[in-house]
Amino acid sequence: MEENIKKVKIAINGGIGFGAKLNAKQLLTISKYIGEDEEIELTTFQQLYIEVPENQKVEIVQEFESVGLACYPVGNYVKSLRTCNFCKGEEQEGMPIAKEINRRIAGRPVPFTLRPAYTGCPVGCGEPLINDIGVMKMKNGYDLYIGGKAKGGDAKAGELFMEQLEPEQLYAIIEKVINIYAEEGKKREPFSKFCNRYGVDNLKHSIMGAEGILNGIY
Repeated sequence: MEENIKKVKIAINGGIGFGAKLNAKQLLTISKYIGEDEEIELTTFQQLYIEVPENQKVEIVQEFESVGLACYPVGNYVKSLRTCNFCKGEEQEGMPIAKEINRRIAGRPVPFTLRPAYTGCPVGCGEPLINDIGVMKMKNGYDLYIGGKAKGGDAKAGELFMEQLEPEQLYAIIEKVINIYAEEGKKREPFSKFCNRYGVDNLKHSIMGAEGILNGIY
C-alpha cells in the first residue's frame, strides 16, 4: 500500500548563513524521510531535493523548519538566494540584506526557474554575475546585475543594471523586475532571453517609472 503513496519533491537548505551548511540535527531529520534505496539530489544552487509523501508534506515541512531548515517549491519559481560565505562577518558583508532579499522573492512563481545570487564583496564568491539576478555589495552600496547565464554556448556575464543602491531601493527594484518578468515573460522563457527580448533599457525605464523607488538617484 505504501508504494502507491504519491510523493512530491521539495527543495531544502540550511538557510542563509556563513556558507551552505547543515548540522547533525538537520541531517538526522532529513534522513527520517529517505528510504534505504532512495537518493537525495544536491543541486548547484545550494539546495537538496527530497521527495516526501504528498499527504504529509505540510507536517514534514513544519518539522524541517523546526530544526532550522528552509523549504521551497521545485519548478518554475524563484530559487532561494545563492550566497557567498560571508567571510568578513554578518554586518560587514550584508547578511541581513541577503536574508531579506531571500525572504521577499524565494518561491515566487515565474515563467521559468529564476536564479538569484548575492555576494558581500567584489571577490564574487556567490557568483552574482553569471546568475539571472545578481547583487554585489560594493563599499556601502549594492550593485544589481541582471541577465547573466552560466551555461551553454551563449553563456555571458550579467549586465550592471543599477549601482550603489540603498537596501530599500534594492528590495523594491528586484521585486519590480521579478513582477515584470512574471507578467510579461513567455511560458518557459529563461530570464536571460526575456531580458534580450524585452530590452534592458525598457526594463530600466519601467523600473524608473515606479514612483519613489529610486529617490532621485537617476
